[in-house]
Amino acid sequence: MRGWWQDLTDLVLPGECGGCGMPRTVLCARCRAVLSEGAVHRVRPVPEPPGLPLVHAAARYADEVRATLLAHKERGALALAGPLGVALAGAVLAGLRGALAPAGAGVTWSRGGGAPALLVPVPSGRRAVRARGHDPARRIALAAAGELRRRGLPARVAGVLRQRRAVADQSGLNSRQRLDNLAGALEVAPGGARLLTGGPVVLVDDVMTTGASLAEAARAVRAVSYRPQIPSGATGPIPNAAWTSAVYGGETWESREEQNVGSRRERTGRRPDRQVNAGAVDAGGVVDVVCAAVVAASPDSFEINRN
Repeated sequence: MRGWWQDLTDLVLPGECGGCGMPRTVLCARCRAVLSEGAVHRVRPVPEPPGLPLVHAAARYADEVRATLLAHKERGALALAGPLGVALAGAVLAGLRGALAPAGAGVTWSRGGGAPALLVPVPSGRRAVRARGHDPARRIALAAAGELRRRGLPARVAGVLRQRRAVADQSGLNSRQRLDNLAGALEVAPGGARLLTGGPVVLVDDVMTTGASLAEAARAVRAVSYRPQIPSGATGPIPNAAWTSAVYGGETWESREEQNVGSRRERTGRRPDRQVNAGAVDAGGVVDVVCAAVVAASPDSFEINRN
């Protein structure tokens, strides 16, 4: 109810720009441009944590971008999920192109029917979600999936990760301490493995600083495996029922929360312009992470970029 009421309030009574404070607008044109009209870059924290997948970021975590993300996360400016999702979608596209384009990658872009990109948000802790009234990364991921579908790329959010134990506040920790704090903290929820089949898996988050959260999320995803149960005597292709259930109780795939961030399912018969023909599970049934994408990353991670 809190999230629904906040969304309604933002629509009826826009307060101030989340980036610069300009009155009577959710996000002004200048801040929107800083957020999503710059070049998406591959980013690498120093030191780079083991197991960190290829990461792309839409913007530097500074100034207007930092203010916008904090307004969404900490001050409940939920209408900002829309423009933040647009920025994240750009980073996802760049990551998929970079990870899947090389010859021999086993995944190709093609027109026509294909597998959806599976966006897996890094979850916030339960206490933080209760205090904020929403999960910021998940909300932005839902908006990004909607933006990707509007661009002709099928995409779905697979909110399968959860915290298996409490972790300390990361704000005052260095890179090594963050790695230790998060080691083994995440897991794929029961039944979540099957939601990771049928398309390239992309980890998503709002911000990357040391990369510890994304590295731990990648470890948790890679730790699961999925082997579909084939009925005895069955012949022909086995239907993929990966989207018939949801990890989050009481929710179906991108249902009410996706509507809250302004995206919706496409109900037309138009075939997407560009699709991914891929499988996220190899022959041994092990789930792999293709890449990761964030709205923003620390400026230092851009400085060592070698694009």
